[in-house]
Amino acid sequence: MGILGRPLPGRVAAVVALLSAFVAAGYVVDRAQSEDPTTCERYTTESGVRQQIVNGAGTGPRIAVIGDSYSVGLQLDHVGTSWPSQLPGEVHVYGFSGSGFAEKSSPCGPVSYADRAGRALRSDPQLVVVQGGLNDYDQPDAAVNDGVRRLLTALEGHQVVLVGPPDAPARPAAAHVDELLAASAADAGVPYIATSDVDFDYLEGGLHLTPEGHREFGELVAEALPELG
Repeated sequence: MGILGRPLPGRVAAVVALLSAFVAAGYVVDRAQSEDPTTCERYTTESGVRQQIVNGAGTGPRIAVIGDSYSVGLQLDHVGTSWPSQLPGEVHVYGFSGSGFAEKSSPCGPVSYADRAGRALRSDPQLVVVQGGLNDYDQPDAAVNDGVRRLLTALEGHQVVLVGPPDAPARPAAAHVDELLAASAADAGVPYIATSDVDFDYLEGGLHLTPEGHREFGELVAEALPELG
């Protein structure tokens, strides 16, 4: 899924600094390996901007969110208000637009959820919430299932909750991904929060959420989370 095509107001310098830092750290995808290098570089920068915004810092249990552009906050004036902002405690967001459970859901290199799990664990979370599935709509079942297995292996020893894709009008095929994720979660004994039965508010195009849609999505997930100490 796409993400903001322009720098956040007042954050131009921060975006440039983050991109420079990510290039130095090797996080930006090699142009020869990417379908759209400019887009991938932008997604990397915007991922870093959202990661720097910690919701509820110091107010409770630490939660790490691994997700796609929903978690990053597509087209929101304030990306810090994307749906994870509704979760309780101290919330760290590790989102990357266009990514998913399957290894090849994104053309931007190794950015699947399993590939990014280690980075999310650096915040020493008490709970890891993994949200997505819309970008896996055209991936083989085996690839999605393998991505979930790799993810849960990488998160072994941590409390994990999976959040499935909503019924976005532009991605009806994601309903099958919802079924795959629910089954994988049940097999692994991991809590699964389905969002496909809720009619959220979408932006034009029927794929991404409006500010109200983000609030509703976040509240749904927050209410379904297990008790945190």
